[in-house]
Formats: sequence, structure tokens, C-alpha cells
Amino acid sequence: MKPSSLTTLAALVLIGAGSFFAGRISSSDDSTTDQTGPVETRSARSTGNSGGTGATSSSTRKARRTAGPEREEFANSTERLARLESIVRGENPLDRNRALLAFIDQLGPDDFEDAVAHFRSLGITESRFGEYALLLSAWAKDDPTAALAYAKENTGNRFASNTILTTWASIDLEAAIRWAETNHEGDDANPYMEGIIRSLAGSDPFRATELLTSMPRSVERGNALDAILPHLLTQGNDATRAWISEITDDSLRNGAMLRVAKRLAVTDPAGTAAWLVANPSDATQRRMDDVYRTWANQDLDAAASSLTTLRDPENRSGALRGIVGSVAGKDPDAAIIMMNRHPDDVNDRVVEDFVWNSFGNDPSVAVNEISRMTDERQRNRMYGRTVSRWMRQDSAAANSWMESNPIPDNVREWIDRHQSRQ
Repeated sequence: MKPSSLTTLAALVLIGAGSFFAGRISSSDDSTTDQTGPVETRSARSTGNSGGTGATSSSTRKARRTAGPEREEFANSTERLARLESIVRGENPLDRNRALLAFIDQLGPDDFEDAVAHFRSLGITESRFGEYALLLSAWAKDDPTAALAYAKENTGNRFASNTILTTWASIDLEAAIRWAETNHEGDDANPYMEGIIRSLAGSDPFRATELLTSMPRSVERGNALDAILPHLLTQGNDATRAWISEITDDSLRNGAMLRVAKRLAVTDPAGTAAWLVANPSDATQRRMDDVYRTWANQDLDAAASSLTTLRDPENRSGALRGIVGSVAGKDPDAAIIMMNRHPDDVNDRVVEDFVWNSFGNDPSVAVNEISRMTDERQRNRMYGRTVSRWMRQDSAAANSWMESNPIPDNVREWIDRHQSRQ
């Protein structure tokens, strides 16, 4: 991949160790997303399988921890863990996080494992992953191999190891990479690379891209891509499109296009539409309607005019679907005029978008257009779903429509059965 399109990204420095939310423990029985093994199990301190520690010595780490004016002294481990629990049960998120940072600053290299284990035993709710990440990141700075050994032995998902590796990679990239390579077996995607790429996304986009493109198609690669894209988007639409266009792996390029097209369309719908057309792929088919919906919301005339220039039938249908979806909720009659103007591009998905977007405005107009659908099964299903919904809202109007319009007997029977169960 050419580095020229990424040069402006090198100035960004952002280490993403996960979302740092302020939260509280509602009860000691809260479920934990990252707790599948016994939290009290002690992890091995050995670095024999580390592939290079990259960590500072114990004496150096201790020397870094100078006593502060507010430093607390704990008589023993029990007192220290009790203090941790009182902090995380605090009600004020600002005070809680300040206290947690002060608590972490007082931990010695041998204190982190007990602190992390106790924190996890309290129950890690979604809102408290930020506090969990703070503990893990601090441990990673002191002793990344011990932290990773604990994570491998005691946690069931990759949040902990990725958070630790994200921090370690920001301190000693090559050591973190060696550990990741040494601790992964097989030809599938190395799950540990996700955290490393997250660390590099802003500070070294070239290396992040190199590691990303070396990964096989996988959930891990998708997650790593998600870590890079926000940094790209801050550089503008042109830089983002250029970076994606240079990806040689079709699946990876398609995934990137899928992820960013809607975002790019907010500020540049015309350019995004042209980009999708110039790079035909699954992303083009799946995002054309989103781009044109955004465009129509901003400038209906320009979006409608662009529709007529599209040569590919699927692209035209996708664009029409987006425009119709945008217009139908505000003016169903105008949306019908648009469909009548492009009858060859009206497929079942266009009709479905019209029906669902116009239903709240005028149910009878919405239901009348279902007959345009060509797939009998899908058409009957749409009749059943919309008329049943209409019956709940205005049974008199829905029944009157059914008496005046032919719909299959089996659909009528389905609606009757569905209503009887309400």
C-alpha cells in the first residue's frame, strides 16, 4: 500500500484501550462480561513464553513511584482491597475516578493481580469497563507479561488482553508484537494483533496498515479495521477514500467501504455516490440507498438528477430506494410520483421502503402500493404485517379497506388469526 495517502495521519496519537465509561456497581451480584474463570486464580509470573518482555525492571518501576502528599498506607492486602471496593462503589463518577487513579498510583508491581481479581469479582457491568481498562493499562505499564498471563488464564474474551497489548505496544511495540506472535498458534487470525493495531492506529498508521492487511479475513481483522477508521475519518473524505482504494484485499476493502460510506455521505453525498459507483462491490449495492437517502434529505433535486445518470440497474434501484425512503415519510404522493417516473427501477425493496416510511403518514396510501411487489410470498407477507398493524391502530379503516380491495384469502385468514390473539 502506498504511504503517500496516509502521511497526514502520522500526527494523530490516540491509544484506544476501550471505552472509558463512568459507572458504578449496583450490586455485588452483577454479571461480568469478562469473567469466565475463577478470579482468584494466581497467574504465572514466568516470562519464559513472552517472546521478549519489554518491561522495565522491578527496581526501576518502584523508583518511579514516589510518595505523594496524599499517599495512603495500607496495613495489608485486605485493607488495600477494601479501599478499592469502597472506591468503585462510590456514587460520584468524578470523585470515583480520581480516587481510582490515586489508588492505582500507589500499587506496587506485586499488587496488581489481587487488585484486578478483586475488581472482577465485584462484577464488571458495561458501564465499568473504563475503570477495568484503567487497572489493566496501569498493570501493563508495570509488568505486561504478568498482566497478559493473568488475562490468558482468567478471562474469557479478548478485552483484557487487547487492553494490555494496546498499552504495551505504545511503550515497546516490537516486544508486544513478539509476544503476540509467540502466544498464537495456527493459521487463523492472530487475535492479539487487534490490540496492537488499536495502539498504532493514530501514532503509526503505516505499521497499523501493514499488520491489518497481513491478517486473514476474520472478526479480529474487522475489529482492527474499526480501530483504524476513526483516525482516517478525521483526515477528511479524500484521505479516507484514498486509503481504502489502495487496499488490495477485496474483502477488506469492501468491509472498509461498508463501514464508512454513510459517514462520508453526511458531508459529501455526491462524492460518496461517485466513489461507490467507481468501485463496484457488495458495499456499493448495500450502501447506495443509504447514500442517496442522505443526499435526498439534503438536496432532493440534486439526488434525483444524479439518479438518472446511473447506468447500472442495481445502482439505480438502490438510489431510488434511498430517495423514496427519504420522501415517503414527508410526502407519500411525491414518493409515488418518483416511483412512477422510474418504473423499471422499482423493485420489491423500493416498495417495501415506501410502505414502511409512508405508513405512519397515510396507511391506506402505503398499503395500496404493496400490489407493485412481484414476489408473491413477500407481497402477501407485507399485506399481513401492514394490515395487522393498521387494524391495531384503526380497525374500522383497515376493515373498510379490506372489504374494497382484493387480497388473497390466506392473507385474510392470517390477519384474522393474528387479530384473535391480540
